[in-house]
Amino acid sequence: MIDARQRPANDRVVSRGFSAQYPDLTPVDPRACFVSVPVVDLAETPGGKRARQLRYGDAVDVLEDRGGALFVYAPGADYAGWLADGTVQPATARPAPTLRIGVRQTHVYPLPDMKTRERCALTHLSTLSATGRREGGFTETELGWIPTPHLAEGVAADPVAIAGLYLGTPYLWGGNSGFGIDCSGLVQAALMACGRACPGDSDLQQNTLGQTLPQGTTPQRGDLLFWKGHVALVSGPDQILHANAFHMAVAFEGLTQAVNRINAQGDGPVTRHARL
Repeated sequence: MIDARQRPANDRVVSRGFSAQYPDLTPVDPRACFVSVPVVDLAETPGGKRARQLRYGDAVDVLEDRGGALFVYAPGADYAGWLADGTVQPATARPAPTLRIGVRQTHVYPLPDMKTRERCALTHLSTLSATGRREGGFTETELGWIPTPHLAEGVAADPVAIAGLYLGTPYLWGGNSGFGIDCSGLVQAALMACGRACPGDSDLQQNTLGQTLPQGTTPQRGDLLFWKGHVALVSGPDQILHANAFHMAVAFEGLTQAVNRINAQGDGPVTRHARL
């Protein structure tokens, strides 16, 4: 069975392509949309607790509108949940995105002039369509002008370097942006920027990512270390990079120190060491 978090179905409807697996649910045709606000919570229930977040430009399939809440499946994040109404637009409302934000945060301006008042802030991995106009170090997009050095094309090569963009970002349970992020959100962002599929929660990541290494294997840069309910990237010899509630931020920490601290606070030992 597909994990409920990754299932394009709720208690009433199912995406038509999965209807054979859920014969008791009403099949519906997904409505292709994209997130049209800088960051939005993806909730477990309509108006309920945040499960994860989506960023501007993330593709979503809308499967149901229930009392002003939208049930969606986000294929890029491989996550299903509920969005507030008014946070998506039809995919046809803009050209296909060609660029993404390559820095932790940036601003959108009405003119190619840094002295004008910004329209909004966007986070890393937000996707946009360029109009083809460039001027004064800015690139025009469907939202306005963005500093060209803040835009990226293609995929990155080093997940640890990408995770390092978030250094100092406040810890936020279920967060997926440069405004707030949690441990699994950081790993997902790092891998997605490098063109690698990655589920949204640490237990799903532990079950699917990389090759499990024998206990005692020397960690190397880019490895993943899992604890119960937590994940970190190995950033160097005896060092990890992780979003964590101890620092309430994305921070570097000595591996030995982290292992001892996490065990002492009652969260147990490392449960898996994986190499991507």
